[in-house]
Amino acid sequence: MRLSSSFIFTCILLIVFLQFNSHSQTVQSEIKNLSEGADIILTGKVITQNSAWNKEGSRIFTNVVIQAEEYIKGDYIEKTIVLTTPGGEVGEIGELYSHVPRFSTDEEVLLFVKKDKKSNNFTVFDGESGKISLYNDKTTGEKVTSRNKKITTLKSEIKNYVDKQ
Repeated sequence: MRLSSSFIFTCILLIVFLQFNSHSQTVQSEIKNLSEGADIILTGKVITQNSAWNKEGSRIFTNVVIQAEEYIKGDYIEKTIVLTTPGGEVGEIGELYSHVPRFSTDEEVLLFVKKDKKSNNFTVFDGESGKISLYNDKTTGEKVTSRNKKITTLKSEIKNYVDKQ
């Protein structure tokens, strides 16, 4: 009986370790793909948002103005960048799309941005995955992601992927 409970405990530990390791590799793979696919990568703060109907009056789009703190990739050097996302609210009418990132005024973010070739608008690359919210760690005061990863560490990883392109 003692041997079988030790064996079961070892198996459980192995499964937990493999799941944790697999999740870590998935996150790193996602960051690598985002870094390679984005035209611009930046950190910044959401300043304003404005929703409006398209010219045909058939869809709502929201322009999100980001005050750039640091550009990690790309040759865009303006102090602000305007992202266009589908959906938003105009008057009493709202449109909501799945897998589209949502923003809050004064939110600090790390963004993977793509320039739309047809409209020349900037959009978040790969939907929700292309937006990472940043928070101040209450203990250290450092900026971290929602997964409690230091932004300095994440930016180093991104720069490494960008440098290899």
